[in-house]
Amino acid sequence: MGSEREERAREDAVGYLARGSAGASGMARLSKVKLRDLIYSVYERRLAVRLAGRPHPRHVGVMCDGNRRWAREMGYVDPNDGHRVGAARIKELLRWCDEAHIDHVTLWLLSTDNLNRPKDQLEPLLRIIEDTVRDLASTKAWRVHPVGAPDLLPIETSRVLKEADEATAGRPGILINVAVGYGGRREIADAVRSLLQDQASRGTSIEELAEVLDVEHIADHLYTKGQPDPDLVIRTSGEQRLSGFLLWQSAHTELYFCEAYWPDFRHVDFLRALRDYAARQRRFGT
Repeated sequence: MGSEREERAREDAVGYLARGSAGASGMARLSKVKLRDLIYSVYERRLAVRLAGRPHPRHVGVMCDGNRRWAREMGYVDPNDGHRVGAARIKELLRWCDEAHIDHVTLWLLSTDNLNRPKDQLEPLLRIIEDTVRDLASTKAWRVHPVGAPDLLPIETSRVLKEADEATAGRPGILINVAVGYGGRREIADAVRSLLQDQASRGTSIEELAEVLDVEHIADHLYTKGQPDPDLVIRTSGEQRLSGFLLWQSAHTELYFCEAYWPDFRHVDFLRALRDYAARQRRFGT
């Protein structure tokens, strides 16, 4: 975290110097913006060069956190404007993942805890999520796969998620797990329930299952069954906890916590996360 804070401070300092030298005229302000963009462009290219040939994750989980706080700090009257701006950032992220040859992306958009929010907060957020899922499905570039507990969601939201899953099945490109109504503990409970039902349908008794039960039996019934576990989880907003995100799958996952709120998450922030991942020596408990 210290390294990220220092790099952001250096960038802000350069931006401050650009502001100071630019003066107050419209042309000077335009020059300031161009200088800042040039700095970020050079920095992005430098990071990209350093990542060439380095290990990269196959599966990245992203906790898109801080939308409402961003809206408040930016002075928006409606906190849901933060979710709208954050939703627009998702397609940018997926393009960056395409460029980085990442095969699976899991986006946590709504937790089971979020379902307890007041109606005037929850309903606009659900509409934003529905629009986002429709938009991702319409690009014809990626597969959209919902993960979560559909029985906890309103009928319309469940329908949108199901239609996106069916419409994009078999597509090439990134597989996007859209985590809506998702909770890690709920996922494990659902996996165990599914396992028990599956074994009961085969005539297996509880005693017989207990004799052979292994972690892979449960893994085969998770929402992400058949997919690789996430190599990297990124959480924005400065919060440093998983909050139950991919609780089972993240046993050996590398974690990266970014101070920026999700609507402010930039390409350089993404590249930094990849750089941090590439620099780690993954031991998988050995």
